[in-house]
Amino acid sequence: MKLGLIAGSGDVPRLIAEDRKARGEDIFIVSIRGYEEDWQKQYPREVCGIAETGKMINALRAAGCNTISLIGNVRRPDFSKLKPDLKAISLLPKVLKAATRGDDALLRSLVAIFETEGFRVVGADELVESLKSQAGYYTNRRLTEQDREDIRVGFKVAGEIGRLDIGQGAVVARGIVLAVEAQEGTDEMLRRVSKLPDDIRGDEENRFGVLLKRPKPIQEARVDLPTIGPSTVRLASEAGLSTITIVEGGALLVDKQEIIRLADMLGMSVVCVTAKGELP
Repeated sequence: MKLGLIAGSGDVPRLIAEDRKARGEDIFIVSIRGYEEDWQKQYPREVCGIAETGKMINALRAAGCNTISLIGNVRRPDFSKLKPDLKAISLLPKVLKAATRGDDALLRSLVAIFETEGFRVVGADELVESLKSQAGYYTNRRLTEQDREDIRVGFKVAGEIGRLDIGQGAVVARGIVLAVEAQEGTDEMLRRVSKLPDDIRGDEENRFGVLLKRPKPIQEARVDLPTIGPSTVRLASEAGLSTITIVEGGALLVDKQEIIRLADMLGMSVVCVTAKGELP
């Protein structure tokens, strides 16, 4: 297997590339124009516009790739401003139709395009074992009964916005939904929460409230699993939250040891519930 990485920004593409390099395996990078990062220059690569599908496919084939992963942060494009190549023009009606049904439908259509071209599409969790979420308590702080109730509410709320293809996360504090994630992403959602009045959210002296992230029920798990990293812990701390909750097999943990160290230092809990939302 030779892996081609169609890479947006963020830590996960870099971790995959470093893991491959450490194993002595070749990797080829397709850098999405506008989302290039310096580390990508260490690897054989091609820079492609987001709508240069033909150029991507040709570059991957020329590099001998038979397996690909589409990973990293890329904002939903303004389709009116895209400059598609000939291959993308032929695919555009199908992609635009999928885009009207939501982000997950759009991602599934992109996966299908590369599969039709003969590539095997894999997820980050399949490539790097340490990124996978497993049910359990990761930190020292014990959950309170209110934490547990907030997790139950958050699991339901995040599931509902996921069913509607809106987002993957929710913040609940003492049974009140403080925020749900939409196009802005988790970090901006947490920044919004940190600006809410003190009487409805916790603080560093009296933490309460839960961030819960879970995949959408119709999630294309190979492309867009929820991700948490040290920055998630810091922002959740600034929002006064006590707990970060993810779902077994339904999240990527970037730098797990640092996540645990930070959360323990800040007096927070990180817990992974089962796929059914049950606490371990």
